[in-house]
Amino acid sequence: MQESGGNMKAGIIVYSQTGNTMSVAQKLEEAINKAGHEATILRIEALNETAPYQLKSAPEVAPFDTIVFASPVQAFSLAPVMKLYLSRISSLTDKKVYCFVTQQLKKAWLGGNHALRQVAQACKLKDAEVAGSGVVNWSSELREKQIDEIVNKIMSSM
Repeated sequence: MQESGGNMKAGIIVYSQTGNTMSVAQKLEEAINKAGHEATILRIEALNETAPYQLKSAPEVAPFDTIVFASPVQAFSLAPVMKLYLSRISSLTDKKVYCFVTQQLKKAWLGGNHALRQVAQACKLKDAEVAGSGVVNWSSELREKQIDEIVNKIMSSM
């Protein structure tokens, strides 16, 4: 793992269907690169959008010091495609891990918080603790503030 203040390689691993989650990931990527670190967005893609899910692309976590998982909330839970991806990744030992989710509903307790707990649980199984997380409520008038808070929270601990 990189020492604090050094040049860090961050992988922003995104599952996005409508583009909302991707737009937040792009703001984060821009902030990380602007700070002198190296951020790369990698997409998780599904072959199909119904069960049983299959992955078309599953980015590798090994090349990165820091990993950010980004996913929408679906049916009050983490998107099934992200759940499948997290179950299949290699170890996250010695990685700094963050996550954020986006949801259409205005309150984090309507699935967002549950989805974050699911990511944290999946990361724990891969030997990592989530260092920071957040929920963007897409239909909320506070959406831009929530996005800025997530970006700032991740940037401040890099």
